[in-house]
Amino acid sequence: MDDATVLPAMWSLRSEGVVDEKSEGQPEQRARRPGRRLRGAVAHKLGVAILSGEYKPGDILTGEIAAAEALDVSRGAYREAVQVLTAKGLVESRAKTGTQVLPRERWNLLDPDVLAWAFTGEPDERLVRSLFELRLVIEPAAAGFAAERRTREDVKRMGDALKGMRRHSLATPTGVAADRDFHSALLRATGNDAMVVLGSSIGAAVAWTTQFKQRTHALLRDPIPDHARVYDAIVARDVAGATAAMRLLVELALTDTRIAMPPREGDGRVDLA
Repeated sequence: MDDATVLPAMWSLRSEGVVDEKSEGQPEQRARRPGRRLRGAVAHKLGVAILSGEYKPGDILTGEIAAAEALDVSRGAYREAVQVLTAKGLVESRAKTGTQVLPRERWNLLDPDVLAWAFTGEPDERLVRSLFELRLVIEPAAAGFAAERRTREDVKRMGDALKGMRRHSLATPTGVAADRDFHSALLRATGNDAMVVLGSSIGAAVAWTTQFKQRTHALLRDPIPDHARVYDAIVARDVAGATAAMRLLVELALTDTRIAMPPREGDGRVDLA
């Protein structure tokens, strides 16, 4: 991609109400106080463009001055946004070459922000498949550990989350949040520090795929009973039952997501196998 075409003209953040109108016409004031909201908006714009494939690995982003003008933000806000992307492994800045999009294998795809950027547009099937493969590796084993090691507090956290899912349904933001909390509580119940660290990433993947499946129509089936079977097995300290129930839950979620994704050109459906 030619670096002169990297930033579309429509990318003015003022038109989206992000730039503080009080600082309009006062770039020095904006530079002193770019603010988290403005920095986050720029990072979001750039992140979505990278995850959607608009910017490809190896592309050089527009220079700081031109990019800040195109986005209608201060250079400081743009620079901070690039630092956010750098920390997530999406780009790398060098003195002579500028800011370059890194190879996909360098991206922190488990970062909750990166997942959000991926699902803002149309997530590619490779990413969706990767997320579910990770879940199939981690979550059934985690459910087995949770059944063996869970405490009363763990059971209460999972139970409260399940109640929230039932009360609000997965068609509401509150219900989706409860779903995320259920999976995070389950990982916490493993007593395995490495698995617990994955809680925010697994939770984000669950939340975004659940919302993605409902973009154009309601869920074709209710997955809450799948969660209830996992919960009941953990409460009963049924290690094998919890492992099997969680594997089935993730496999069914993959099937639901596969149906929700647009078909591949030429064959009428998405291949996530």
